[in-house]
Amino acid sequence: MTKDNTANNLKHTVAKGFLWGGMSNAVCQVLSLFFGIFLARILTPDDYGPIGMLAIFSALAGSLQDSGFVAAIANRKEVSHDDYNAVFWFNILISLFMYGVLYACAPLIADFFGQPVLVGLSRYNFLGFVVAGFGIAPSAYLFRELKVKQKSIALMLSIAASGVVGVVMALRGCSYWGIATQSIVYVFVRTVVCWCFTPWRPSFKVNFAPLKYLFAFSYRLLITNIFQRFNWNIFSFILGKLYSRADVGNYTKSAEWFNMGGEVVNGMVNAVSQPVLAKVVDDNERQLRVFRKMLRFTVFVAFPLMLGMSLVSEELITVVIGEKWLESAKMLKILAVWGAFMPIQSMQTNLLVSRGRSGIFMWCTIIQGILTLSILLAMSFFGIKMMLVAYCVFNTMWLFVWNYFVKKEIRLTYAMFVGDTFPYIILATAVICATAYLTAFIENMYLLLIAKIAVAASLYILVSFIIRSEELSEIVAFIFKRKKQ
Repeated sequence: MTKDNTANNLKHTVAKGFLWGGMSNAVCQVLSLFFGIFLARILTPDDYGPIGMLAIFSALAGSLQDSGFVAAIANRKEVSHDDYNAVFWFNILISLFMYGVLYACAPLIADFFGQPVLVGLSRYNFLGFVVAGFGIAPSAYLFRELKVKQKSIALMLSIAASGVVGVVMALRGCSYWGIATQSIVYVFVRTVVCWCFTPWRPSFKVNFAPLKYLFAFSYRLLITNIFQRFNWNIFSFILGKLYSRADVGNYTKSAEWFNMGGEVVNGMVNAVSQPVLAKVVDDNERQLRVFRKMLRFTVFVAFPLMLGMSLVSEELITVVIGEKWLESAKMLKILAVWGAFMPIQSMQTNLLVSRGRSGIFMWCTIIQGILTLSILLAMSFFGIKMMLVAYCVFNTMWLFVWNYFVKKEIRLTYAMFVGDTFPYIILATAVICATAYLTAFIENMYLLLIAKIAVAASLYILVSFIIRSEELSEIVAFIFKRKKQ
């Protein structure tokens, strides 16, 4: 195969992965929204509080379970049956061990938060780790082979099945027990479907030797993932200790809506960027071109979506799930601004991982996490909203730290970074401000929500067309090409 053909195939893979992954992620978020609306109308912020308090333990255990092996396998040039088999059996053992530790620690967790109900709830909720342990190896296979479509199908089916279970249990008055059951069903269905799409099967003849060289790559990612997930869940942990159960519930719901919007782009980036960047790691100039192309596309999609979510947060939450969740809408307005920048960080960190710089990734994340925790504790005296603002501002500024290391790897200068991102950041911000001004006279909540979405979307597409946005042209060309085929 010629070099040009290889480049074209990779370009097609990137486009297909980004766009198919983006569309499927959008479908997944619509499904999550559909079931989330039912649950939020039935349950209260107080019902979500206990699950929110357990979020940080679930996140940290999930990092230990993965152990960075998915990324390690994706970055190996050749992968054998023994590699997958070792990862499979190791994750089964570590999952059972973690569940035993968390089961024993349940009374300590309940005492820390002053919530006796957490003893039984945590022991039940943490069963999901045991189920998830069976799914790491097939997930690594699908990730390495860029099976974005298959992973998306697994995700959609798991959301649908778990959503039905959650709604039924909520209607029967199970409150937070229903939310815990929903998460377990989600993991179970996703694991089963991933196995259906994976031709590889484990064997009882186990050779753990591959773990040595896989762990040599992944142990830094493991530490990094622990700090990352700690950073993402630190709010519910602090709120559970310093504030009320209802405050934790409101934050948990705002984070849920934030994740639904952010996952459309961030899930798309994480599904494609690292394995694609790893395939061109031997050609710095080509990797730079691929990275900049993906970066521009990411910003083109992320900023109008997440700033738009910030714009309509109060109307959206009030109309869809009721005024009892208005506090969570105010939190979502702040979180969504950071959500626009978050995919950029994912791009930067995936580039570093693809080049084997897991050490840089680890230490940067550790320092970022320590500083984030310090800032949040210092701001906790000023209330939840000020904590959120400080969190968003600090993490946005930290993008330039990540870019410093990206620059050293592929010579992505700050001028290139600003040139690739700021035009669409400015465009999206201007469109959102113009939309807020043009719709300010509308008093009806329902009309205001519809008008904001319609005006913002129309303005963004129109201006992108006028300035001849390359990203918009490629999206349109891809869609019409698929229709012709």
